[in-house]
Amino acid sequence: MEIAFVKKTIEDILNLLAIDAGDVCVKEINDGAITKFSIKTDEPHLLVGEDGKILLALNHVVKRIFEGQRAKQNFSPVNFMVDVNDYQEKRIDDLKTKATMMAERARFFKSSVELIPMNPYERMIIHSFFTNTPDIETESTGVGRDRRVVIKYVEKTI
Repeated sequence: MEIAFVKKTIEDILNLLAIDAGDVCVKEINDGAITKFSIKTDEPHLLVGEDGKILLALNHVVKRIFEGQRAKQNFSPVNFMVDVNDYQEKRIDDLKTKATMMAERARFFKSSVELIPMNPYERMIIHSFFTNTPDIETESTGVGRDRRVVIKYVEKTI
């Protein structure tokens, strides 16, 4: 019921924007932790925008609509994301690749490595990526747009 509501909401928004996106596909990612609503379009720039800002806004709007209806329609909480032509999935993979390289650098030099400033969503991805890595810790530092992740090497104690 919740999935159908979110899918219909996305389709309604696309219709209002007069964007031809065909069918919105739904799939589970991260071992079922996140439901991904995938939009395929020939005009991704209209929904992604510069550095994915429009896509982030679309995600925010859909989530706010869902949260507004959740109590009224007795919906269960759903962790989901909206993606256009796999833009977010590729971006997440790129973030993980860069973070892995920086973690290797932190291990090699046995020190901390600062990443470039990131938005809260990107920082959350990095933090969760290293959750089960015993010799790496992460923390966010800085304020506002300059907030970034620091990857720290932690010596293993025996």
